[in-house]
Amino acid sequence: MQKYTVSLNTIIKEFSLEVVSMDKDPDKILIDTADLNRPGLQLSGFFDFFDNNRIQIIGKNENSFLNDFSKEEYAQRIDALMSKQPPAVVICRGIEISQPILDAAKKYDVPLLRTQETTSAFMAALIAFLNVQLAPRVTRHGVLVEVYGEGILLLGDSGVGKSETAIELIKRGHRLIADDAVEIRRVSSKTLVGSAPENIRHFIELRGIGIINARRIFGMGAVKMTEKIDMIINMEPWDINKVYDRMGLEQETTEILGINVTSTTIPIKPGRNLAVIIEVAAMNNRQKKMGYNAAQELLHRLGMDADQDVQPDTKAEWDAFN
Repeated sequence: MQKYTVSLNTIIKEFSLEVVSMDKDPDKILIDTADLNRPGLQLSGFFDFFDNNRIQIIGKNENSFLNDFSKEEYAQRIDALMSKQPPAVVICRGIEISQPILDAAKKYDVPLLRTQETTSAFMAALIAFLNVQLAPRVTRHGVLVEVYGEGILLLGDSGVGKSETAIELIKRGHRLIADDAVEIRRVSSKTLVGSAPENIRHFIELRGIGIINARRIFGMGAVKMTEKIDMIINMEPWDINKVYDRMGLEQETTEILGINVTSTTIPIKPGRNLAVIIEVAAMNNRQKKMGYNAAQELLHRLGMDADQDVQPDTKAEWDAFN
């Protein structure tokens, strides 16, 4: 799997970090791990298993620990840490930077940065940022929209009507994240986040009309930069020889980047209001996540076993239930 990196300069700009000492070009310093380190053990002399690829964070605890030593030992412990040449050292809480820290940073060419944020808050924000920037990713042909707070990924062959459906959803108050190409990132062991490649962000292709800019036509409220992928809807032309799910008892999933996402197939034919169907699918998916399944309740009311294979096709079969 391809490994991604983010430049230190990007981090500096994102978090408005103060550059105290920087002899290298921050655009050439590449971070390839979302793990951070508070070097309490290292300042006490323990360097076993130390990963010098991690950004080092010094907060109030580390600073207080160092201040208990004599000036000579203080300098030695900081020198030992900086000699490992981590990609950067960030001082939190706006703590005044001592001369030994500044000297060691210059000696070993270690970027020294500072933030006014508390240590825990800064680390949490930076880890979340790095998880997104460094996440494994894949690009899928489709459309990603937010419907009632649910991220819905529309998949299907070209010309099936994905973009047209997205336009109708936008007109109904929902938001577009990506059209045509959806960049999907695995930001955690359970979460996929989708976004549009920057060069085509907010653009939609409509056959017969051409390219439109959804943000310009419908306003800022009609678009969104990123969204979690909660459900996948596969759109395909109606096949009279195929049996489609009528009950919704079975939970179908589609695997992307090792994560199984709830999915369903919606057959397309003239007369079907796809925008309304997708709205209902989004609300129904949310209900299922909250523990309610309408099909199971119906079978319970009819005195039937939810594990039984039931796919009624006609009114007569429904009447037979009673």
